[in-house]
Amino acid sequence: MADPRSIECLPLPPLPDVRPCDDLAGMIASAAPVDLAPGHVLVIAHKVVSKSEGRLRRLADVEPRERAVRLAAEHRKDPRLVQAVLEECEELLRARDGVFICRTRHGLVCANAGVDRSNVAVEDELVLLPEDPDASARRLRAGIEHALGVRPAVLISDSFGRAWRLGQTDVAIGAAGLVPLDAWRGRPDAYGRELRVTEIAVADAVAAAADLARAKDSREPAVLVRGLERYVTEGDGPGAAALRRPPEQDLFR
Repeated sequence: MADPRSIECLPLPPLPDVRPCDDLAGMIASAAPVDLAPGHVLVIAHKVVSKSEGRLRRLADVEPRERAVRLAAEHRKDPRLVQAVLEECEELLRARDGVFICRTRHGLVCANAGVDRSNVAVEDELVLLPEDPDASARRLRAGIEHALGVRPAVLISDSFGRAWRLGQTDVAIGAAGLVPLDAWRGRPDAYGRELRVTEIAVADAVAAAADLARAKDSREPAVLVRGLERYVTEGDGPGAAALRRPPEQDLFR
């Protein structure tokens, strides 16, 4: 019998290139194993979600404005790319060494407002973040349930840097059916002392674990995670929005 505390991350088979208006939920349902269960979690890379929702731009269609031209010259960037970043961000927090740290309209703080040129089939195409990643997760969950009669939790993930550490790791930017934060405040630690601030970022930890199960160039955007039934909920829940730190609590501002 499997240890109830263990988890298993299995990438689903590669998907074909996803384009706007594709039935992503149906594609994932077709790739899912026959034993997909309500207590499972599907972690889906945001790029395929964005592509299916038409969140794409061509550099050729972007007209840089004065601010973008100035920033591009300072940081040796394509002014069209800088303009696309500025249009996706609510506030430019930092600009250094060609990286723009932005707060997006969603409230996410990330590099380049999530605008990305990697893993796209068209040379000058940009992938933007979904308009509402939590809503995207809810739609995918409902679509998978419609296709298979099974309602797993769904996470939408993206790679983020961390203020205190080097490297990138995947985090959850959208969620449906998973407890995003497990608050341990008030519980005793292993020695009986009361925990005062501990909150486990469940959704981010699951997104990071799933990313280790697939290579960045594998074309395997969906990962099945088993063993997290204790965090899966029937309702869609508060989504990944619950993980965003309010600006007034941001120690780096």
